[in-house]
Amino acid sequence: METERGRAWVPWLVTALVAVLAGLVLYLSHRSTTRADAEAAVAAARASDAEAAKQQLEAKLAALEAEHAKLSTEKEQLNTEKEQLSQTVQEQEAELARLKATYEDLQDKMKKEIAEGAIRLTQEGGRLQVDLVDKVLFDSGDASISARGQEVLTRLGGVLSKVDDKLIQVTGHTDDSPPTQKLQATFPTNWELSVARAVNVVRYLQDKGGVPAKRMLAAGYGDTRPLAANASPQGRARNRRIELLLIPEQAARRNPAIAKATSSKATPVKGTPAKASAVKPAVGKKAPSGR
Repeated sequence: METERGRAWVPWLVTALVAVLAGLVLYLSHRSTTRADAEAAVAAARASDAEAAKQQLEAKLAALEAEHAKLSTEKEQLNTEKEQLSQTVQEQEAELARLKATYEDLQDKMKKEIAEGAIRLTQEGGRLQVDLVDKVLFDSGDASISARGQEVLTRLGGVLSKVDDKLIQVTGHTDDSPPTQKLQATFPTNWELSVARAVNVVRYLQDKGGVPAKRMLAAGYGDTRPLAANASPQGRARNRRIELLLIPEQAARRNPAIAKATSSKATPVKGTPAKASAVKPAVGKKAPSGR
């Protein structure tokens, strides 16, 4: 009987062992699954972090490439500006050298008149001005160029004809004395007289001096721009003059009035003496008079 009782516990023991083993297997299996899930989660998190870091690096790289492109463009612009500035400086130096050569040439060709005080040269920056008193070019109260004036303008034209980078503005000026009754039929006021003298000088420089017409501009100011008081004979003599102003072409183009005048399609005046329209005074002001 005891043997049979001992054998009766065996199935229960086996069952218990099987249950324990099954539980252990389930526990180990669950633990393994949990670990795998945890490891998968860690791996996924690491992959996400790596992707985020990659994106950040790519963004930084793109920003650096954009900054590099910007700096390269700015460098090219600076190099271009540097070259342009260098070229401008060289052109200005060359222009000043040419202007100096013209100034020295005029000093040499006109030294007699300069010594007599009949011609005065002035150089300022890129501009050169030649002032001629009227008695060198004209007889008293007349707009026709005298024999001496023709000789002077011929020498002057020999220098100016070689100047190919300047506009030559020729302006006539008078004192405040009215024209004589004999001249008033042709030149009612100083406006007509000053313009006619300037035009005749331009035409002579073109016809006899070889100066291209397209580089010259004639104007008259009457007695509106005196250099000295008209109270004395010396002051009036100084105010009666012809001015030749050599202006760099670029500066001339920036001046609307000069640019418009030089781009005009008008045909140069032919014949003698010149019949040019005078510059008109401002509205409300009386036209000046003189000789």
